[in-house]
Amino acid sequence: MRHTGLGIVLVGRRDYVCRVSALPYCDDVLPADEVLVPLADAADLLGITVTRLHQLIREHKLIAVRRDRVVCVPAKFLGTDGQPLKHLAGAIAVLLDGGYNHPAILRWLFTPDDTLPGTPVDVLRGDHAREIIRRAQAMAF
Repeated sequence: MRHTGLGIVLVGRRDYVCRVSALPYCDDVLPADEVLVPLADAADLLGITVTRLHQLIREHKLIAVRRDRVVCVPAKFLGTDGQPLKHLAGAIAVLLDGGYNHPAILRWLFTPDDTLPGTPVDVLRGDHAREIIRRAQAMAF
């Protein structure tokens, strides 16, 4: 294993080198009081391995945030059933397809909306999650 200094790790023999991708995360744009869960703890809560959690982040089913040099996921992204929120991946996908980047998606999900009971991520946790998907579609296009 060899570190290149560019956030890329090269693994393999001299005649075969494989690039290992870095875990995508965005800068912390969330309110300071928003609870974040370090990746190892989030994996434990979800009952999955850390590498599986990394895969969910790479597949844009979750968004990771770096706060105080620690990569975490927002606690509100984790459901009470020990799984990621059911409609979160769909909302992220719609917004990414519409040209939004991860910081913009996080800002939208965690910004209070007077027409909703709280923030969009709070509504994703409830019975009106489809309304958030509909709004995400309207915003994206």
